[in-house]
Order: sequence, then C-alpha cells, then structure tokens
Amino acid sequence: MPAETGPPHGGTVSGHDADALLGRTARGDERAFELLYDVTAAPVHGLVRRVVRDPAMAEEVTQEVMIEVWRSAARYDPGRGGAMAWILTIAHRRAVDRVRREQAAGEREARTVHPGAGGAHDPVGERVEARLEHERVRRCLGTLTHLQHESVTLAYYGGHSYREVAALVGAPPNTVRTRMRDGIIRLRDCLGVER
Repeated sequence: MPAETGPPHGGTVSGHDADALLGRTARGDERAFELLYDVTAAPVHGLVRRVVRDPAMAEEVTQEVMIEVWRSAARYDPGRGGAMAWILTIAHRRAVDRVRREQAAGEREARTVHPGAGGAHDPVGERVEARLEHERVRRCLGTLTHLQHESVTLAYYGGHSYREVAALVGAPPNTVRTRMRDGIIRLRDCLGVER
C-alpha cells in the first residue's frame, strides 16, 4: 500500500479525470500512471480488503491489481464504463481469485494432513492397495539380475550413493551405475510406468 493514497496535490479527482489518466497510461505515460495510482490505490485497497480480509494479503493483491492496470490499460474501453469501475472490476476479480486459491490450498493441505477428510475413508481398501503395489514392486525387483537387484535396493531403499553401493557390492562405480540404470529401465517397463 503506497504512503500517499489520496488524490494528487490534495485536490479531488473526478471519474472523468481518472478516465483521462487511464487513457494516458494506455499510451505509456508513466506520470499519468503515478497520478492514477494515487487516485485509485485507496479505493482498490478498500475493496480488496473487504473481500480478502487479511491485511498483508490485501496489500499484495492491491499491488497485483495496479500492475495489471499498468499492463492492460490499452485494453480499457471507455465505451463500456468509467475507468474507476473498470479498475474496481479488476480488483474484485483478483481478490475473489486470491480467496479461491487460498481456500483450495487449504483444502488440499487438509486432505494431505487428514486423507479421509472430504470423502469416504476406506482404510482396508488403502491397505490392500498398498500391499498390492508393494507386491508388484517386489515381483519386478525379482526380474533383475543379482547385481542390479542388490544395487537398486542399496541405493533406493538403503539411501547409499553410487560409490557407497560400489564399495558394498565390490564392483567399480561405473559398473554399478550402468547396472542400476539398466535395472531401473527394466523396473519401469515391468511396472508399466510411462517415460
């Protein structure tokens, strides 16, 4: 939120003046945009604050609105309404979008923290699915050569680096790297994972 949010030079600005300033802004006049910012930032912030509620978020959205006004001023059509109405429409849309994004993020987080929230929770079904997936991986690991199986298991389940795996299995690091690459390709094909 800018320090100076009232009309420029202490006077009042009419809707007609805002229209003229937006027209000049559309032509790239930075001074006109500064004056337009001074005239519109407070009403924009007030509207956004009523929708968003959070003061810090309202300031962020206000700045986003003003950046959008600068970037899209050339799309303003005075035949469809005044500049202030156009700017406040952008502000309202941005504020509502932010609230929706925040709500969706909160819902995603809630589902992550509480997987059963928002839907039927089937712990038995989830356990069966996990067991089947585990069995598929185990079956596919069984298709690997001994060195591939050992290397992949030590690296992915044991958390070892190529060099550590090489030392543990007694093979050169390049050999381990090649075997692991081949093993991963074979696993991917066995599991039907898309590239």
